[in-house]
Amino acid sequence: MPAHLRNRITRLLVVLAMASAIVLPRAAFADTQFDKMRAKVAAFVADTMEKLGGSRIIYKVDTDALREAVVTDLRDDVYKILREGRIAFSGLAIRDGGVEVKIPDAKGREQLMRKLASAAEGLATQALTVTDAGDGLIRLAPTDAASAARLHDLVEDSIAMIEQRLKDAGITLASVQAEGTDRIRIFLPGTMEPERITAIFAKKVRVSFRLIDLSMSEQAQSGTPPAGTEVLLGFKDKLPYLVKASVLDGDDISYAGPGFASSTKEPIASFRFNGRGTRRFAHLTAENVGKPFAIVLEDRVLSAPVIREPITGGSGQISGNFSLEEANSIAMLLRAGSLPGRLGLVEQQVVQPAARP
Repeated sequence: MPAHLRNRITRLLVVLAMASAIVLPRAAFADTQFDKMRAKVAAFVADTMEKLGGSRIIYKVDTDALREAVVTDLRDDVYKILREGRIAFSGLAIRDGGVEVKIPDAKGREQLMRKLASAAEGLATQALTVTDAGDGLIRLAPTDAASAARLHDLVEDSIAMIEQRLKDAGITLASVQAEGTDRIRIFLPGTMEPERITAIFAKKVRVSFRLIDLSMSEQAQSGTPPAGTEVLLGFKDKLPYLVKASVLDGDDISYAGPGFASSTKEPIASFRFNGRGTRRFAHLTAENVGKPFAIVLEDRVLSAPVIREPITGGSGQISGNFSLEEANSIAMLLRAGSLPGRLGLVEQQVVQPAARP
């Protein structure tokens, strides 16, 4: 490699390290210097691809899975409002890309719509279309604009997740960009084996919430744990934990991101469940007050807090003496295990260096 190009790559790697130190959802940095930095990095990577060659990979997010997740969340929101407001209803169901529910009382229908409108305050687009089918039956469906906004957010979240996982794999010279409305393009200069990269994303990240068996015996530590349990090591403390079968998995996480604990200001990874996950987590914690449970990522125990009281709000945080970079990596892996649109491989190819004159 020519010395001048090697020096340019070294300088850009420093920029990339700065840009990837905190990989939050990209929308949070719209119209900032951070985006300009990434644009410069992308231009450099494209130029380096032309000189060195490399790999070009294109993924497509699963728009069908996204639509299903959006409508399922809407149904769960409607159910929560109706239950908490003690509004009589029947026939709540997902049908033809929307949600239908029959509410005989007009005041009940008005109360539901006020709550939904309040939840949508601050959104840039109208979130729902409402159709009155008569006899108390109403139909709710996401607007085209709201669906497009959710797809945009999913693509941006997927880009952030891809960047973090590439960084975790030691790949720092890369450009990850949206291509069209539902595709993501990755340029990897100098990488002539795209299969090695796609293998990273072919495996789903496993996130689970598991109760801990406190009867850790010498037999368990020696490699023969009781039936229905296994020994996993802590992410930071490397201590052995005897954990039971999974009671909740990462599919029900709707959001995860890094942050700081309000009391200690230490880096944490926070997460939030969807409606189904909120109900299951509330049940799990209500049934096991006073017991520890493990938050497990792949085969590592990230945190093992004791349940002090039922957790009904649907959110939580993971702490464990993490650095900010570790908290960010954990959050992105939680998102990788929960993104409603799985990544489908569209194309992978080796790009040869441009012929020199």
